[in-house]
Formats: sequence, structure tokens, C-alpha cells
Amino acid sequence: METVSHKITRSIRELRMVTWGLLDTAHPILAQIVPMRRCNLACAYCNEYDKTSDPVPLATMLRRIDRLGELRTGIVTISGGEPMMHPELDDIIRRIRDRGMLAGLITNGFYLSPKRIERLNEAGLEYLQISIDNVVPDEVSQKSLKTLDRKLQHLAEHARFHVNINSVVGAGMKNPEDALTIARRAAELGFSTSVGILHDKSGQLESLNERERAIYEECVQLGQGLYTRINDFQRNLIEGRPNAWQCRAGSRYLYICEDGLVHYCSQQRGFPAIPIEQYTSEDIRREYKTPKACAPYCTIGCVHRASEIDNKYRQPALVKLRTFARASAL
Repeated sequence: METVSHKITRSIRELRMVTWGLLDTAHPILAQIVPMRRCNLACAYCNEYDKTSDPVPLATMLRRIDRLGELRTGIVTISGGEPMMHPELDDIIRRIRDRGMLAGLITNGFYLSPKRIERLNEAGLEYLQISIDNVVPDEVSQKSLKTLDRKLQHLAEHARFHVNINSVVGAGMKNPEDALTIARRAAELGFSTSVGILHDKSGQLESLNERERAIYEECVQLGQGLYTRINDFQRNLIEGRPNAWQCRAGSRYLYICEDGLVHYCSQQRGFPAIPIEQYTSEDIRREYKTPKACAPYCTIGCVHRASEIDNKYRQPALVKLRTFARASAL
């Protein structure tokens, strides 16, 4: 499990990243980057994988990471497909850390042996998230507590990075109560937990019934994760209400596909579709102000979190900083 010293170091780096994010909007808070589209699973609701793609060559990945560093990105999260299928994942993580950025990983967890976890420790990984969809595997998803519980125990015993377990409700999941079982098990093992509303293939809301809403609320009470600590946007969604917010995709949040193109998010690929190595501060400033038609019913939590620093926190924080500066000058 993550040690106290690791938590303190990570918290200091987080604070530095957030402070810089509040002071300057012309750089990304969070980038998700795909080193491999291939996945070992085939979850029925997912459109973010294939069964044939080769790993992106390491030299190409390092150039993309370097460009994110030049753009002063705060956090880089590696996703997929299944990123742990990339044979040089550890080198990618090291490059993220070498460039001064926080390093995260989203994985289905199937490759997490004790030795593999130790390698992630040595590479400098700081965050890992696993989404678990059900208690017992079914035709919708193999990411079940039954198949992954031993992997979670390995993480509890060996990981020196922060672990978050995300459960989901909605989009036709057979047993909504599974989300609560998963959240309870994650909390028992000492992990932070979060609950998300499973989106459709365009990233939009599929409404929750009364039973699903009650389970969602109970999971939130257990949660210590980023979804439940920072974002309340899902409460509007489960009530069928749109959110009035400015999506900062393409600016504060970047999604870089395996071809190296910047997209708004994993569900809105094709815009602006500019190679990351050609992406500039001018692109970031343009997309900061660009309205996104899909925003009112969007369920993509990572985009909300990256945008929230400007939508909700930036102006109050700047007022406090200015007040403090003036008082200090007297």
C-alpha cells in the first residue's frame, strides 16, 4: 500500500499542479494518451479498443510525452485499449515523471501480478484506476470482482501508488447492486472508490431508474475518489437535468489517440484531430473558448474534473490570492 511519505510527496506535487493551473489557463491540466488500442477483453459497451493494433513505437510515444511536457501539462494518464499490453509501458511512465508531470494509468487489471506491480513502483507510477463492472462476469463485461479480487489483493500488498476502484451504474447493467458490493470491497482493501454513470457509445447519459439512483447515492457515501470529491455534475444527470458548464476539452483536457491526434475525448474523436507534436498554445486558447454541443448531458468524468478548476474554482481562488498578496504588501 502507498506509504505516508509517498502520499506526502504526491500531495505536494498535486498542490503545485493545481496552483499553477489556477494561475494560468494556457496549458492542459490532464492529458490521456493511448499507447495501444488493442485490448485483451471485449466489453459490450466499449468502443475504445480493437483486437489487432500493434503497440505505438516507444520513440514515437516519447516524442508525444515530450510535447506534452513542452505544453506544461500537469497530469498524463495512460489509457487504451489495454495499456499494460504495451511492452515498454514502464519507459513511458518514466518519461512522464522525468518531464515533471504526474503519471497515471487506467487498466482493466488483468496483468497485475506482484512482480508487475513492483515494476510500476520502480517506474514511478503515481495513480492507477481500475473500473470493475460487475461481481460475476457476463456477456456485457469480464471486468468482474470475481476475476479481479486477487489482483486487488496484490495491489493492496505491493502498490506504492494511489489506487482508485471505479464502479458503474446504468446503461443496462444487469445487477445495479454490484456497484455497491465493489465499492465496499475496495474500501475494505484501503483503496479510494468512485462511482460513475455508464455512458452510451457517444459519451451521453443513459438515464437511471429509481433503483439505480438509490445505489448510486449509497456508493457516493462510501466514496473517497475524485468523482465523488470534486464533481457533483452526475447528480443533475441522474435526475435528467442538463449541466450548464463550459467544457474545456482540447484545452485543459486532451485525449491523444494511438495515431497521435488530439481529440476532445474518447467519445468525440475527430475534433480537432491535430497531431500532438503540432499542437500549440494557440490551439489550447482557441479550444478553451469553443462550445461543445455534447456538454449538457456528457458523463465523461475526467473532462469535467479538468474543466472544473476553471468553471468553479479559478475565480474564487484568484480573489483569495490577490487579497493575500495585497495584505502581505501592507
